[in-house]
Amino acid sequence: MVEFTRRNLMASSVAAAISTGAVGVAGAQDGPNEHETLDAPYIEGSIKRFSTTARGAEVTGPFVFETGELLYSVQHPSRDNPEPFDQAGVGVFEGFQFTFNGSNDDFAELEPPRTEREQGQVLSAGGEYAYLVQEGDPINGGTEKWGHPETPDGTDIADIVGESYEGVGHNPDMNFFVSTTDDGTEGYLFTNNETTPGAITRTPISRTDGSWDADLENAAEIENQAAFRDIGGTKINCYGDLSPWETPLSAEEDYGHPRVNGLATVSDIVEQGSGVGLRGGSEFYNRPNISEVGDALEDIFGDDAWSPMGLWANSGVEKLAYYLGAEPVDRTEAGNTRTPIDDEFPNRYRYGKIVEIADPTAEEPTPVKHHVFGRAAWECPEVLPDERTVYLASDGGAKGIYKFVADEPIPEYDSRMDVRGTLFAMKASEIGEGPVAETDLEVEWLELGTASNAEVESWIADYDDITQVEYLETHAETDWEDDLETALAEADEEVAINGNRDYITDEEIVEWAAQYEERGPDGVDEELRRVPFLETRAAAKEIGASIEFNKAEGIDSHDEAEPGDFIYFGISSLGGYMTDEQGELRFDEVESGVLYRAELEDGYDVSRLEPVVVGPNGSDPESLKDVSLINVDNVMMMDDGRVLLCEDKGSFGRSYPNDAMWVYEPPTSLHVDSVAVGQGETGAVDLTLSSVPDGLAGGRVTVSLEHTDVAEITGATYHDAIELTAGPTISDDGSTVAFKFADLDDEIEPGAMDVTLASVELEGIGTGTTDITVDVQALDDDDGAAIEPQRRPGVVVTGPPPIGSGPGGSGRAPTDPDGDGRFEDSNGNGRLDYNDVVLLFDHIEDDSVTLNADAYDFNENGRIDYDDIDELYDEL
Repeated sequence: MVEFTRRNLMASSVAAAISTGAVGVAGAQDGPNEHETLDAPYIEGSIKRFSTTARGAEVTGPFVFETGELLYSVQHPSRDNPEPFDQAGVGVFEGFQFTFNGSNDDFAELEPPRTEREQGQVLSAGGEYAYLVQEGDPINGGTEKWGHPETPDGTDIADIVGESYEGVGHNPDMNFFVSTTDDGTEGYLFTNNETTPGAITRTPISRTDGSWDADLENAAEIENQAAFRDIGGTKINCYGDLSPWETPLSAEEDYGHPRVNGLATVSDIVEQGSGVGLRGGSEFYNRPNISEVGDALEDIFGDDAWSPMGLWANSGVEKLAYYLGAEPVDRTEAGNTRTPIDDEFPNRYRYGKIVEIADPTAEEPTPVKHHVFGRAAWECPEVLPDERTVYLASDGGAKGIYKFVADEPIPEYDSRMDVRGTLFAMKASEIGEGPVAETDLEVEWLELGTASNAEVESWIADYDDITQVEYLETHAETDWEDDLETALAEADEEVAINGNRDYITDEEIVEWAAQYEERGPDGVDEELRRVPFLETRAAAKEIGASIEFNKAEGIDSHDEAEPGDFIYFGISSLGGYMTDEQGELRFDEVESGVLYRAELEDGYDVSRLEPVVVGPNGSDPESLKDVSLINVDNVMMMDDGRVLLCEDKGSFGRSYPNDAMWVYEPPTSLHVDSVAVGQGETGAVDLTLSSVPDGLAGGRVTVSLEHTDVAEITGATYHDAIELTAGPTISDDGSTVAFKFADLDDEIEPGAMDVTLASVELEGIGTGTTDITVDVQALDDDDGAAIEPQRRPGVVVTGPPPIGSGPGGSGRAPTDPDGDGRFEDSNGNGRLDYNDVVLLFDHIEDDSVTLNADAYDFNENGRIDYDDIDELYDEL
């Protein structure tokens, strides 16, 4: 018998809740296809260059309309480019439409730009790039400028003297279109700008006579509306998402949030007795003229001085204060002075959030900060179609990947502030020690805590009255009004050593972690529940999450993704703490990044990341870099399964200096579902091709079971669309079934997606798991060309028999509600309840329990004993 253990399940990539006869999906897979070389570019599938952007610009904010037309932002182009490409903005490729057939045959690959003229503009493989709007364009009846936030009295932030985070209006990123008509040809375009204070612009656009136009007269800088100031405004708005309920989600990329450097933890600081060398930039957040901190630390600590992580990203925070209504303090033409702001100062815990634009088509939309998603340098969220699961990527070096799962679908809450759920941090480990292209990541999600937006908002409000004056009065002995220079030096030294006492303290974080380890995330003291939501990165590090990811910049899946479909994760540069000798991740460096994908499992969970595009390193030849994806940033999956990959590379030794946008065509996959069955019961799995861009003529395929003592194949049928077939041939031992078929009438058309070829019936024999594998002898398209699909096996899980055959027995097979390989639901009613504990207690000596020890060994000591009953009770 195959042992039914957690390790066996993970080896088979099962993370599905198991119930008798219920069909789930698993992520088990073959290793990467064999290549002549594993050197870059390694591509599981193919990529084609569609566009290059103007010199100096990133490709950001891709969006594909229902018509197939493409739009993206030209972010921070060189001012030396010829007009109009010396100005940032958003444009559409006129005269080109993607065909949505799953194939890159709808365009010829763009050659790299060679001349100065070509490098100074946007080029494409199809259509002409035409700006809809550019930075600083007059909007809203001429009262505002596109991409420019203002103070309450109407002063343009760009006109205020002082340091800024990036150029105002020069950094457009996210673009999402909210349609106001059934045919999708009119609506509002929402665009982010990466600046401080943040900027979100709503621009009405419409399509007439085959062309998109912007109505700038009625465009609005919605950041300037009162509702945004009421929530503290926003900061460094980067990429985002369009929710399944059609609202834009803007990600605040607050690089300034780290309170500790690198992979250090707050516990390291407490054990060291000082934050010198370890303290991160956010601890100096309310310091007057924070940009001087680096020099100040050098003056105080000399050779022991260090660069606090994320410090630079808090430059411009004074302008955020002025945006909120603070009276400007004395400034010089050179920038800010050290005079502290005392009347209005932004609360650091209000930034680094996902901001939903609710009521997006109303005259004044309603912004909502989802505090329960945590606080980080968010590049983007990805909300899955269950409307509960949200994946989140934090950009920069030594950052994390997170997941939030709401208790109920988010739109069903009466108020967004009632949204409640659990925040998780990813813990990843390498599977094997091969090259990056061959090394998958095994993923575990560590629960950080559960709360509602309203609860977290109440915790944040405790810090609303903290200004720059508090930095001096809390941390300096000298009265700053008498001697500002001395007070600043004292405060800087105190914060560097002992931390900023105006916010959550080191001691609170360490105590939260200690209680977490002892009592679990739901058992910490009430006053400490705020820690993982306000200091997300620091809390995740304390409990061992993988805060090593370097520039996690893109996440996306299909808008109607289901378990079994893919979600993509872009790591712009696989380096830094992912490649050193610290922490859990110790890869070979890939300076230009990796695109991972994961199969969505039951409950939209993810347990394994596999590399599908691996880029080159700087030492690789120019010719190789020219044909490779470099530093993937924004990622967008189209309706047909192809993925737009946008670059943010800067200079990387190519023969051309421009960032590009590539279109990734994943390989056709032939996969078989997974199924959970009870002993003596049956279930069915489908054999499915993910796509057939050039149709399907026919083929020969064999499906096999690895362990017939767990399950056997008892029957098989073809899909109705396939008429010419040879009857499925099942082996005598039930281990294999062979299919042979032809599509004579072209029922399966070119471009078809998720084509079901056949169905296989299975019977559960004995407790355990077994892989279902697929072997392709031949598979041809309508042109006679061979289809070489990636084979993705499934898993059969057979649970133990019903407990108790007499009075007290349920007669139902037990199930595993949480997918951990233990059958907590002993009475088979689909949930864990007190009756499960009683049933197991009454029948602990029955053969149905003792002969299936792995299923009920809840204390994991290798045998069945009464402590297993206690452990099960503790799970209630």
